[in-house]
Amino acid sequence: MKRICVFCGSSTGQSSAYVEAAQDLGRLLAESGYGLVYGGGNVGLMGTVATAAADAGTEVIGVIPTALQNREPGKVDPSEVFVVNTMHERKMMMATLSDGFIAMAGGIGTLEEIFEIVTWSQLGFHDKPCILLNTNGYYDKLNEFLDHLVEEGFVQAHMRDLFLVADTPEDMITMLDNYEPIKVNKWLEEKDI
Repeated sequence: MKRICVFCGSSTGQSSAYVEAAQDLGRLLAESGYGLVYGGGNVGLMGTVATAAADAGTEVIGVIPTALQNREPGKVDPSEVFVVNTMHERKMMMATLSDGFIAMAGGIGTLEEIFEIVTWSQLGFHDKPCILLNTNGYYDKLNEFLDHLVEEGFVQAHMRDLFLVADTPEDMITMLDNYEPIKVNKWLEEKDI
């Protein structure tokens, strides 16, 4: 079974659209034969997507640092929970266990997680899909900024394509099912060395 790592908020946000998307995503992952890797807590969108995936009968693997166990207690009954020492260990384990990555709506931590994973892809450390789930236009401004980075010459156009964007959980499943890795032959041009 392929597993998909979902990065998302430890809150639910201002719109019910985010909760609905998390519920749909968890259910659709299960229905499409994917397992879930997530941050291990039962708060916000993180707990919502995990509960939906578990309720739909798929494998759910949580990875949580010791320091967050009391702040993000788990009521979800995951198939397995790994308790690690640091956030760095958490991200590395989540990446190792996963065949693809999705960033739902979330805060600074969610952005940091997906940017690190895309950076690893840019460097050729993996060729797994990295998808922004753009519920309610949540990532519109980020997508504009990523385009700005290309326009200003700090990101190559083909590297910008490492950020896939899906507007709905259904679109995201289609992207996962049809994903073809982007060939990253060279991440620096000669003039950048």
